Amino acid sequence: MFYHLLYPLTKYVSGFNLFQYITFRTAGATVTAIIISLILGPLFIRMLRKHQMNETIRDEVPASHKKKAGTPTMGGLIILAGIIIPTLLWADLSNFYVLMILLVTAWMGLIGFMDDYLKVVKGQPRGMVGRKKLVGQILLGLIFGLLLLYWSPSDQFDGTTGIPFFKNYVLVLGAFYVPFVIVVIAGASNAVNLADGLDGLAIGLCGICFIAFTGMAYLTGRLDYSSYLQIDYIPGAGELTIYCGAVIGSSLGFLWFNTHPAEVFMGDTGSLALGGALGALAIMLKKELLLVIVGGVFVITALSVIIQVLSYRYRGGKRVFKMAPLHHHFELVGWSESKIVVRFWILGALCALVTLATLKIR
Repeated sequence: MFYHLLYPLTKYVSGFNLFQYITFRTAGATVTAIIISLILGPLFIRMLRKHQMNETIRDEVPASHKKKAGTPTMGGLIILAGIIIPTLLWADLSNFYVLMILLVTAWMGLIGFMDDYLKVVKGQPRGMVGRKKLVGQILLGLIFGLLLLYWSPSDQFDGTTGIPFFKNYVLVLGAFYVPFVIVVIAGASNAVNLADGLDGLAIGLCGICFIAFTGMAYLTGRLDYSSYLQIDYIPGAGELTIYCGAVIGSSLGFLWFNTHPAEVFMGDTGSLALGGALGALAIMLKKELLLVIVGGVFVITALSVIIQVLSYRYRGGKRVFKMAPLHHHFELVGWSESKIVVRFWILGALCALVTLATLKIR
């Protein structure tokens, strides 16, 4: 909005020329997101408590989690407000990629909200039936993939994607491109959802991932930098930097209330939206395979659940971990919640640095 309203006034007031710069608007979006989150946080928490939208602790989680019963959930509404409002204020709203990422965020946020609503309001412990949630994710991935293939302003979306560490090779997906998009979005959203089990864990890891994507979005949207690094140049993708800045600010603001001991949980409203957005960003920047590296902690968390299920099913009830997802295993080993969260953040930061290094090591 500011870009459309204030930048044209440059011919009258030269200072408004700042609004043409993505870096300036990214900083503005980040600060705005922090402020919105810090202001809306207490209001949303009081509202959630008033309407008794509290977390129900499942029997299968570690016993130490029982004391968290009654903590307000659906705090993802704070995150969504901190992302969407600053993006609308600071980004170029005529930009195809901005509109696409807002679509994914809102769509996945709505699925998560419906899931949380069934849990906390309707009293259905499992929330939305898994297959219904999956249908929503598949439908989004289908629409998203088709829009990129046939309506994207760039001819870069030709059914291929880059391969980390190789600059002269691409993975040709052809007819499998749309199914690939569906898998990336659904996989990323569910992986973040699985990691949302300890205070501050998922939101901190998401913030780290989006810091890495901020750099990748900016480089991908600039012809000079992308040519130097020999990565895909996608005109207009630089505007996604502003969205990433909003997510970083919103994550920091939400972490203020979600750090241990948490005053509010994000719920599926936040985790599915953030995970879906991570997947969508990776697709629009043609960095889908790098998502496995930058989101390495999410990948390991998801794999721990898959391994545990397969082991229990095909090895006569034997378990590999004391409990899955992986962070619960370390709780039962004896690590404190804060220690697990900080150490997982450190691993997440390492994954982000390795990811950015791959842009040069090619």
